[in-house]
Amino acid sequence: MPPAEDIETVDAELVTGTAGTQVEPRRSLPPAAIVGGVAVGGVAAGMATVAVVRHRSARKAAKRRRKMLGKVVASRSFLLDVHVLDR
Repeated sequence: MPPAEDIETVDAELVTGTAGTQVEPRRSLPPAAIVGGVAVGGVAAGMATVAVVRHRSARKAAKRRRKMLGKVVASRSFLLDVHVLDR
């Protein structure tokens, strides 16, 4: 904490507006708009959660398929996938 002689004291007065003008109070949103915004946010969060869960489960399934298939030595793609397996 700075020493007491380094602290500056200032006299101030609160100003709420210029003389003769009034500040309009800010209008709030209707409750339906607030509820709608919250609902849209909840739907977006739910969609993001579903996308993450699907992506993770798809990666796990692909990993399981790789283990079952064995080691793929070569791969060629025609109308269907042809794999040469090392067994």
